[in-house]
Amino acid sequence: MVSTTAILGVALLALGLVLTPGPNMVYLASRSISQGRAAGLVSLAGVALGFLCYLVAAACGLSALFAQVPAAYTVVKLAGAAYLAHLAWGMLRPGGASPFDARELAPHSRPRLFTMGLMTNLLNPKIALLYAALIPQFISPAAGSTFTQFVQLGAVQIAIAVGVNGLIVLGAAKVSGYLREHPRTMRAQRFLSGTVLGAFAAKMALSHRPA
Repeated sequence: MVSTTAILGVALLALGLVLTPGPNMVYLASRSISQGRAAGLVSLAGVALGFLCYLVAAACGLSALFAQVPAAYTVVKLAGAAYLAHLAWGMLRPGGASPFDARELAPHSRPRLFTMGLMTNLLNPKIALLYAALIPQFISPAAGSTFTQFVQLGAVQIAIAVGVNGLIVLGAAKVSGYLREHPRTMRAQRFLSGTVLGAFAAKMALSHRPA
C-alpha cells in the first residue's frame, strides 16, 4: 500500500504538470473553442486512454528499462527538456501563442476526435517522462507490490489530469473570450506560462537520474 506522502507527492507533481501548457492543453482548448464542449470531451476521453496506456506499460516494467540502461533515461530527459523549451519559446517569442488563443480547427468526427486526443497524449514527452522517470521515485519495494503501487499512484495522476483537463474543456471558450477582450492579461498569461515552462525545461535538463 502506498504511503500518504507518496500520494501527496504524485498529486502535487501531477497538478504542476497538467497546469503547465503542453500538447494536451493546447489541443483540448483549441478543439473546445472551435468545435464545442462535446467535441472537447470526446477528445479528452482519448487523452484519458493515453494515460491508461502509459500506466499499464510503466507498471509492467517500463521503469526497469531506465534502471538497466541509464543512457535511455538521459535521452528521454534531454528530449523532453528540449520539447518543453520549444513550447516555452513558442509562447515567449514576439507574436507567440497562448493555449487559449482562439483558433479555427476543421470539424472532426467523434472517432477522429477520440483518436487525435489519444495520439496527442501518447506522443507527449512530458507524460512519457512522468511515468517512466518521475512516478517510480515514489515507489518503495518495502511497501509491497511495486505493480500495485504503480497502479495506485498512476490512478491519482490520471484523476487529477482528467479532472483539470475537463475543467479546461468546459471553460476554454469563456477563458478565450475574456483574454481576447483583455489583451494585457493575455500577454501576462502567455509570459507567465512560458516562463514556468522554460524553468521546468531547465530543471529537467539539469536533473540527475533518480537512484
